[in-house]
Amino acid sequence: MVELLKAVLFGIVEGVTEWLPISSTGHLILLNEFINLQISDAFKSMFDVVIQLGAILAVIVLFFHKLNPFSPRKDSAEKKQTLQLWFRVIVAIIPSGIVGILFDDWMDAHLHNGIVVSIALIVYGVAFLLVERRHQGHYAMAQDVYSIDYRTAVMIGLFQCLSLIPGTSRSGSTILGAILIGVSRPAAAEFSFFMAIPTMVGASLIKGAKFLLSGVGATGPEIGVLIVGCVVSFIVSLLVIKGLMEYIRKHSFSAFGVYRIVLGILVLGYFILK
Repeated sequence: MVELLKAVLFGIVEGVTEWLPISSTGHLILLNEFINLQISDAFKSMFDVVIQLGAILAVIVLFFHKLNPFSPRKDSAEKKQTLQLWFRVIVAIIPSGIVGILFDDWMDAHLHNGIVVSIALIVYGVAFLLVERRHQGHYAMAQDVYSIDYRTAVMIGLFQCLSLIPGTSRSGSTILGAILIGVSRPAAAEFSFFMAIPTMVGASLIKGAKFLLSGVGATGPEIGVLIVGCVVSFIVSLLVIKGLMEYIRKHSFSAFGVYRIVLGILVLGYFILK
């Protein structure tokens, strides 16, 4: 029961931080410093990624009509437009997919630690403040996700490569990059959400395959922890995504930049004094 309660907490953190530009992986690493799940190291490495599937399911549920190219409520032009959006999403995830496959083990061994997370939190917190100040009052060239062309999609995909560094934030790097190249905040957030679907599904499949090939078995309690974490992250993500889309229509991302800087300084101090 205690482990399931811990899984609920991990699911809440994942559901909140996966979509806000504050780094879900970074927060899960930090949470693990204070709350340890009683599961094997191999299962924990897989758990931290696969728990994101619950969050991804929330995107599919909330944006199902927009993402469904076969919806009977869409005419032929709208169906074609939806398919083109999917092609652009797939193109956008190719760069980070290549880098992730090539360097996944190295990054797990060298970058998944508190110092890297805290530095990334601070650096990108400052970046958010600078970008928002620079683009205040500027007109975005792409006002919705359908206005994002292939060139812009590839550039956003290159920014997503930065998110492979823990503490950077996948949504943070893609949203920040999209705003820099002329995409509106709502469109940048939506496109980032859609990129998360194939990105996180692919990452989960890779982690799951590595776990199975490692020969380490999963116990019943471990599977229970994973299921609870995924379900909680799904429920929390539904609320967070809706809230974030409402928030960014009226506000900038500056508040998240401040949060990242403050948290990064506190965490850096903790690990230096530890």
